[in-house]
Amino acid sequence: MNRILLTLLTLTLLAGCQRVAVEETKLVPPAVEKTVLNVGTIYGSQIYVTTGQGEAGFDYEMASRFADHLELELAMKPYSNIKELYQALNSGEVDLIAAGLADTPTRRENFRLGPPLYRVNQVLVYKQGTPQPKDISQLKDEITVITDSSFVDTLSQLQKIYPELVWDQEQDKDSEELLAMIARGEISYTIADSTTFEISRRYMPELRAGLTLKEKQAIVWLLPAQNSDKLMSELLTFWHGEKLDGTLAHLDEKYFAHVKRFDYVDTRAFLRAIDNKLPKYKERFQYYAGDLDWRKLAATAYQESHWNPNARSPTGVRGLMMLTLPTAKQMGIENRLDAEQSIKGGAKYLRGILNRLPDSIPDNQRMWFALASYNIGYGHVEDARKLAESMGLNPSAWRDLKEVLPLLQKRKYYKQTRYGYARGNEAVHYVDNIRRYYDTLVWIDNQNKLLEENQALIEESQLADQIGIGEKAITGAQPE
Repeated sequence: MNRILLTLLTLTLLAGCQRVAVEETKLVPPAVEKTVLNVGTIYGSQIYVTTGQGEAGFDYEMASRFADHLELELAMKPYSNIKELYQALNSGEVDLIAAGLADTPTRRENFRLGPPLYRVNQVLVYKQGTPQPKDISQLKDEITVITDSSFVDTLSQLQKIYPELVWDQEQDKDSEELLAMIARGEISYTIADSTTFEISRRYMPELRAGLTLKEKQAIVWLLPAQNSDKLMSELLTFWHGEKLDGTLAHLDEKYFAHVKRFDYVDTRAFLRAIDNKLPKYKERFQYYAGDLDWRKLAATAYQESHWNPNARSPTGVRGLMMLTLPTAKQMGIENRLDAEQSIKGGAKYLRGILNRLPDSIPDNQRMWFALASYNIGYGHVEDARKLAESMGLNPSAWRDLKEVLPLLQKRKYYKQTRYGYARGNEAVHYVDNIRRYYDTLVWIDNQNKLLEENQALIEESQLADQIGIGEKAITGAQPE
């Protein structure tokens, strides 16, 4: 018994001498709250651009709204090419890609695709004067497209039918650059989305669309293949809401609807007028525009008179801004044929209409309502707004009003209105033309700024070289 007690005592003492093993708890740092939505993109007229008036583009506006939906700040991150975009998404540098990219089998294999934002056709583009190919097998030269673009997928599929089909890929150029190369005759063919083509031919009227290689292809955003369930769920909820409240339709009208009509002769004449006529009046447009964008005022003047201060119409309107005699008197203008007075009067009249419009019309659409009023009268526009409301449409949305305005030419509708018949269809075309002229002026402004910046960099580099040469000469003349 004593031996057993001794053994138990010994074991107890030994146990007491053992070091107590404590499992270390790994401290996991608290998750950093996300405050920014990082969106990868590429520059493009309908995708993302920065101008003197701020940032713009279909994808930019949608991304901005999505960031607001998530209650995050938006950081648009432009990349040089599609490959860099893919790498940025895969590395987590950006949360999603919003860059006007199409839904393709290759992208479905590697990414998660958001719902369709809008649809485009893929068209073969060539320069005016080149014989139009009736079939892809009739091409006299190879096609040049962007590396990793949806056009590569299209050509790969066509090659199964036409084994002799060949193409070249450009990694460091975008669609607009390739279209510019077509216009300069540096390459024979490229493929472009119909929207990009329609926008670009306003600046490069020599472009021609040939064969349609793919129809109604969805433009989508790309999300990471892994760990993006929550983001995708939020995107679907957001997209559904934006579709229901008309945002998608509004942006489609804003960026694409007004560029579908194209007049080669008019476009060439406008580009010539920018060089030859606009410099005479530019400073006056800038001065009298005040808080308006002077380019919208200048575009209106071109639509009215083609910047001809002596213009007159059979109805009695005259001058650069084509003012009626009563309107000129109301604006304090004595001589409608004096260019400065006409611009001053037109700007004052347009600003008055803008101030008169109902507050329900969004800021980014007020100018289109004002221009329609400038053309056919404020009363007729109000008639159209009331008609729109009676038809269940939004009277404060330009996309709806432009559908209703032509009805003012039909007795069935104008007999219901206060001011009666009006050439509403003409007003729609009038506004669309001004929007195209305005877009062209913005584009040319941006091009000129880029040229000035590049020239400044060249001069700075040359000056630095001269200073370096001078310092070496001085140093070399010093005694050791």
